[in-house]
Amino acid sequence: MDFSPSAQTQELLARLQVFFDKHIYPNEKTYAEQLHRANNRFAALPIMDDLKAKAKAEGLWNLFIPPSHAHYADHDGLSFSDYAPLAELMGRVQWSPEVFNCNAPDTGNMEVLMNFGTQAQKEQWLKPLLAGEIRSSYAMTEPQVASSDATNIELSIERDGDEWVLNGRKWFITGAMYERTKIFIVMGKSDPENPNRHLQQTQVLVPKNTPGLQIIRPLTTLGYDDAPIGHAELVFDNVRVPADNVLLGEGRGFEIAQSRLGPGRMHHCMRLIGAAQRALELACQRAVSRSTFGRPLSKHQSVREDISRSFSEIEMGRLLVLKTCDKIDREGVPASVDMIAATKTTIPLLVQTVIDRCMQLHGAGGLTEDYFMAEAFNYARWCRQADGPDQVHQMALGKKIIDRYSA
Repeated sequence: MDFSPSAQTQELLARLQVFFDKHIYPNEKTYAEQLHRANNRFAALPIMDDLKAKAKAEGLWNLFIPPSHAHYADHDGLSFSDYAPLAELMGRVQWSPEVFNCNAPDTGNMEVLMNFGTQAQKEQWLKPLLAGEIRSSYAMTEPQVASSDATNIELSIERDGDEWVLNGRKWFITGAMYERTKIFIVMGKSDPENPNRHLQQTQVLVPKNTPGLQIIRPLTTLGYDDAPIGHAELVFDNVRVPADNVLLGEGRGFEIAQSRLGPGRMHHCMRLIGAAQRALELACQRAVSRSTFGRPLSKHQSVREDISRSFSEIEMGRLLVLKTCDKIDREGVPASVDMIAATKTTIPLLVQTVIDRCMQLHGAGGLTEDYFMAEAFNYARWCRQADGPDQVHQMALGKKIIDRYSA
């Protein structure tokens, strides 16, 4: 099995690496300083606008777009296998994907609009999202129910004449705090009595400034607020939007969610490999620059074992990501749910473990903002909950595997 990148990817990866060396790594400190000085932590940062303009000018924009939607891109479209090395590189700096208009949740939301939006919806929302002029959110998770079972969601979506009326509460809605977020894709129940639990849900487009939509508070994960994009708790209090704001049709919400979340899970895993790889490189540099008990850290057996184990696990993780990408490219997302589940439940925990070892090698400093690792650890940890907790995917995958081999 050959996982060599295509000629297009090799060329883009070389240019992206130059961009990182020239513009991303040197501006990590600037980004952090601008964020700390900002009066509003969820406002757009000047350095981000500067870097986005440079990325656009160099043709490093909307790299996530697949060949099926290449007419929306300035390139020929990238398969999952071709996008993986680019996303891995972006994962080395957590805020960098937005520079290239490749950040979550916008990539998934743009794909939803590409696949299911009407022409009017695409003109109003997809076009400015592709241009990076606005940002978006995907509102699915709720605080009062176990949202790991998506059929549990309770937000009410009722038809009233030529409008939809939304009532309910959502939380951990990524991007909701960002001042440039202008549109929410909201999933709720429009037909709660339908005997088919997967036809009870509908998804509608809700502009952020719609009356009745209230941002209650920003939320943190392990103390990180992920500003300026952030996560939030929301209340929908008799929020009214036009009937034309429905996506795909009433009762099609679960179908949209299944289509959207699979690719998103893979994008997270691609980026996490990059975070782990960077942590390993820093750990190696640390091991030869510090000494304890009369010799460099790199001479200690336990350090060498941690480095060896981490290297091996990253290589295994990368291969799992690439094998899953290859299956998606050949057979499609629905036929690849087993491998997507295996990847989603393996990579975040693996990367969390690798980063933990690398943090340990940095002593107390590894826990601070002086290094990228603490924030990357937080990212890996919340990825074990995002897009469905590990246990749900393991339960579904376990059933599938038992059925496969016991038949």
